[in-house]
Amino acid sequence: MVDRLRDLASGTPDIEASAVVSIDGLIMASALPAGIEEDRVSAMSAAMLSLGERIATELGRGQLDQVYIRGDSGYVILMSVGEEAVLTTLVRENAKLGLIFLDMKRAADDLTKLV
Repeated sequence: MVDRLRDLASGTPDIEASAVVSIDGLIMASALPAGIEEDRVSAMSAAMLSLGERIATELGRGQLDQVYIRGDSGYVILMSVGEEAVLTTLVRENAKLGLIFLDMKRAADDLTKLV
């Protein structure tokens, strides 16, 4: 899984970091920089995924596919990896999101086979 995350970052320079987190909030694999705590990323990712799923269901939007957060310095994008995990990425602010979503979808499909 770590190799696939590294491939994602090397193939998509606008992705600064990534992690695969279980729906329970446990880190499964990561390619995070030294200054970012894996435990925090995993806990926040699981919380956002849970909230996103609830919102999508309650508002009749179907099954959750992705959640993204935009800040002044870039994006945090979460994408489902099967039913047991989520792919979390940190993306630069000027990234072309269509390409990011495509690359993340391909990575999520590959990671689903490994989870």
